Amino acid sequence: MVRKRVRFSGIVQGVGFRMTCRHAASDRGLCGWVKNEPDGTVLLEVQGEPEAVEAMLDHLREVRAGCIEGEDHTDLPPDPEESAFEIRR
Repeated sequence: MVRKRVRFSGIVQGVGFRMTCRHAASDRGLCGWVKNEPDGTVLLEVQGEPEAVEAMLDHLREVRAGCIEGEDHTDLPPDPEESAFEIRR
């Protein structure tokens, strides 16, 4: 089990990016959250099996290639209490 925090920059707000994250996470059995930040970035925390997390990130890069200009990754310890993926406001 791994947990990653990823900050996406580019044209990532107002384009359905968070919904895409939620669907991609749910399709792969991942948990975590995603939210818009005041600076125009989108912050994602996702956890699950390493292959599933990487598959989700690859999917986002593929379907949102025209939106994502940058990514900043941080590895975090897994949260054993988390069991779902949500869009935070």
